[in-house]
Amino acid sequence: MKILFTGGGTGGHVFPIIAIAREIKRAYSKEDLQLIYIGPKDPFGEIFLSQEGIKIKSIFAGKIRRYFTPASAIQNFFDLLIKFPLGLLQAFIHIFFLAPDVIFSKGGYGSLPVVLVSWLLGTPTFLHESDLSPGLANKIASKFSLVIFTSFPKTGYFPVKKIILVGNPVREEMLRGSGEEAKKLFKLTGEKPVILIFGGSQGAQKINDLVLAILSDLLENFEIIHQVGESNFKQVLAEARVVVKKDKLRYYHLFPFLREKELINAYHISDLIISRAGSGSIFEIAALGKPSILVPLSTAAQNHQLKNAYFYGNVGACVVIEEANLTPHFFLERLKSLFSHPRQLEKMSNRAKKFSRPDTAKIIAKYLLDYLFG
Repeated sequence: MKILFTGGGTGGHVFPIIAIAREIKRAYSKEDLQLIYIGPKDPFGEIFLSQEGIKIKSIFAGKIRRYFTPASAIQNFFDLLIKFPLGLLQAFIHIFFLAPDVIFSKGGYGSLPVVLVSWLLGTPTFLHESDLSPGLANKIASKFSLVIFTSFPKTGYFPVKKIILVGNPVREEMLRGSGEEAKKLFKLTGEKPVILIFGGSQGAQKINDLVLAILSDLLENFEIIHQVGESNFKQVLAEARVVVKKDKLRYYHLFPFLREKELINAYHISDLIISRAGSGSIFEIAALGKPSILVPLSTAAQNHQLKNAYFYGNVGACVVIEEANLTPHFFLERLKSLFSHPRQLEKMSNRAKKFSRPDTAKIIAKYLLDYLFG
């Protein structure tokens, strides 16, 4: 049995695919199971997918940039007339010879050649939309998909008869953190509330800069676990050593990237999480029942992070701060205010749990297997 995955090549696509793949392997343990991934070349994603025993095939994928500059016009021309047709040809060759039984698309521009070829060859495709506002690639792919799984209620554009609301897939392992293990792993003092901050990817450098601007004040009140991104780690570490007194640095735990074991325990031990507003982040935070502050990426396509964040905020599970309002003093005072009202944090936690859908990966895996075996 062959199940083929495809997606856009970012962590937002890779980790949900891993969550579903693990559930498929738990439910179907026969030796004939083959899991394959086709998408644009992505060294980051390839590491994680290959660790799951998923075979990887890379293709070209054209991306449409909706802003106009001379450079973007040239890139769009090259992508549409060269990369996209090449990607279609590569996808056709791979799918024709692999002959998968079913295809699961996590969406994004990198998945479009695979979805179009799968329709041409008659291979059934299941599509997942992460965001409240679908992107162009998924709008096109939806016309060639058998079923469309959605993360949020009232997701626009898609025909209602194709939609199944399931949430965004979360790795089951995310729910298995340990407070004691976290204290040892991060060398936490246990003297102050713990805040987990995600920075460093997809424009989150602004969050890193904000943290550095108020780091000394933050460490007066909180213990910080801060993921800053591989490329930012040395710079942030150097600046932190300048702006923070040496005796306070023991409250600051800086990481370029949190691997799965570290992430599981960081989620578990944190009292509040600060993050961008990608669907994957929102549903992981919700599954853990953690209060959060979401800072939507202002340059995200179709403003999807802003829409995701406000939908989640409207259920009472988080505080949304837009980038335009992300000033050091305002942010610091907002944090202090939240922790001075523990009932509000508890209410946010309860609303997050109520919103969460921790069984999404299991539900999608069951749909795929039921389709194959009736």
